[in-house]
Amino acid sequence: MPKDAGTEPMKRKEYEKELRKLQVELCHLQAWVKDRGQRIIVIFEGRDAAGKGGTIKAITERVSPRVFRVMALPAPSDREKSQLYMQRYIERFPAAGEVVIFDRSWYNRAGVEYVMGFCTPEEHERFLQNCPAVEHYIVEAGIRLIKIWLEVGQEEQERRFLARIDDPLRQWKLSPMDLESYKRWYQYSRARDLMLEHTDSDHAPWHIVRSDDKRRARLNIISHILAQIPYEKVRQAKAKLPKRSDKARYDDREALKGRRFVKERH
Repeated sequence: MPKDAGTEPMKRKEYEKELRKLQVELCHLQAWVKDRGQRIIVIFEGRDAAGKGGTIKAITERVSPRVFRVMALPAPSDREKSQLYMQRYIERFPAAGEVVIFDRSWYNRAGVEYVMGFCTPEEHERFLQNCPAVEHYIVEAGIRLIKIWLEVGQEEQERRFLARIDDPLRQWKLSPMDLESYKRWYQYSRARDLMLEHTDSDHAPWHIVRSDDKRRARLNIISHILAQIPYEKVRQAKAKLPKRSDKARYDDREALKGRRFVKERH
C-alpha cells in the first residue's frame, strides 16, 4: 500500500537491521533453490530513477552470483534485431538451481521502445497481444515468474535526477534516455497503463511498489519476493576447518621476497 504522506523516511539504522533479516532469508531461499533445482525469474521495471538498481543490489549483495544472476542487457546488436524479439531474453533464462533477475526485460518494447519510437506501432501492439501467451508458456514450464513495477513520483524523480547531475559518483547513472523519460512523463504513463492493461494476468501478475522512500521500497520488495516462493530452510551440515598439513613445510613469506607488492598508500 502507498505510505502515508506524513510518514517519515525510514532511518538508516532501522533499515539496515531489517535488511539483514531479509538477506538471511534470501540465503535460505538460495539454498532451497539449489537443493530443489528451482528456476525463478524476477523482472524489475519502472520509471527511470525509481530505484531498480539499488533494490537489485540489496537483493544480491549477500548471495552467490552463481545462483542469483543479474541480466541488464544493452541495446540489441544488428544480429539480435533480426531475431525473434524474445530470443535474446529466453537464452538468458535460468537453469535448475538459478534465480535470474532482469534489470529491465522484454518489457522494453512496452516502454522505452514504444515511447521513443524504436519499434513500430504494429510491433508494439503485437507484443502486447502475444506477451501473456509467452509468459503462460514460461510458467507452465515450471519457471516461477515474478514481475515488479517501481513507481516513483514526479517530485522525487526530479530530486534524484538533480542529485545525479551534481554528484560525480552518480553522473554515470544519468543518460540522455533518462532526460527524455523525464520530459515524456505522461507518454510513459500512458505506455505503462497500456502495458498493465494487456499483461497483468492471473498467471503472471504485476505487483506495483511506490518507491519514493527507497529503503521501505527495498524491504517491501524483498519481503514480497520471499512471500511468493514456498521455500523451506534446507538442513546443511556445519562445515569444519580441517587441519593444515605440516608435511614439507614451506616458507610462504620468504618465497614472496623480491616480488612486486602494491604500494601501501593507506
